[in-house]
Amino acid sequence: MGTPTTRPATLDDVARAAGVSRATASRVLGAYGFTSADARARVGAAADRLGYVPDVTARALVRGAGVRLVVAVIGRAGTVLDDPYVHRVVSAASRVCAPHGVGVALEWLPLGDPSGLVRLGADRGVCGVVLVNTTPAALAAVPARLQGRVVSIGTGSATVPSFDVDNAAGAEAVLRHLYATGRRRIAMVTGPRWLVCAERSVTAYRGLMRAAGLPERVVTGDFTTARGGRAALEALRRWPELDAVYAASDATAFGVIAALRGRGLRVPHDVAVAGFDDLPYAAVSSPPLTTATHPVDRIAAAAATAVLTRAPVAPTTAFASTLVARESA
Repeated sequence: MGTPTTRPATLDDVARAAGVSRATASRVLGAYGFTSADARARVGAAADRLGYVPDVTARALVRGAGVRLVVAVIGRAGTVLDDPYVHRVVSAASRVCAPHGVGVALEWLPLGDPSGLVRLGADRGVCGVVLVNTTPAALAAVPARLQGRVVSIGTGSATVPSFDVDNAAGAEAVLRHLYATGRRRIAMVTGPRWLVCAERSVTAYRGLMRAAGLPERVVTGDFTTARGGRAALEALRRWPELDAVYAASDATAFGVIAALRGRGLRVPHDVAVAGFDDLPYAAVSSPPLTTATHPVDRIAAAAATAVLTRAPVAPTTAFASTLVARESA
């Protein structure tokens, strides 16, 4: 014969031992609704005596609190979920959620079709949503059932608070550094133009060029290395005399450097290159990349915390970005 196993205590066991209904035991152990002091004492004692371990998932569903936070990323294709930036957001959110028994799920919202937010709002298992690459259309599509349970990393609205880096200040610091080192023919490779928050760095670039009396040289990018390389070649065709390129992301900057080298140009001797993000590889790339910091982990942690606590937050929380000067510029 096998060794008898002890069955884990259930909510029904606790209710019977405490002499109360199942509903009363559930309210006591779930910390919701009204119960008398006597009932709370008896249920608590019975749970301790039986070694009852509550089902966190079931309790959250009963209370309507949800059991998972969804990081919903907007992009043209599902490959946006492969972006290392997205991975950092999910990791930081997971570290915040784990102690609360809340999981983190990752979903793609197609650009131009944010209707998936309605489905997420109707899902009782969803405690809240962190939007990434947020667009005005997505903000407008947030259903009433998600109000107060959704935040944005990027653009926000009157009802959806935003957490993001001050990329305008970071871009300005990098561009002023390029100017201070004698660069005057500076091109910029942007992020995707549909991403509203990415336009802040473009605005900073245009403002500084006008203030310095310099022409604007703007090429559209998409934060990827591949597009950075193509954008660099386009910039060389349009402005063969350029002496610096500011890329809106480090990944883009790496593509720019590779393309310039492929044309026989030296970085930074012929063309200086700078990025934005301060990815770990930026410090050891060849040459080490001048860039500005992007505290993704802190931003994502703050966004996830706001969803979990549902405490009032400022409409916009901007995290500082600072220059990191290295050999590429």
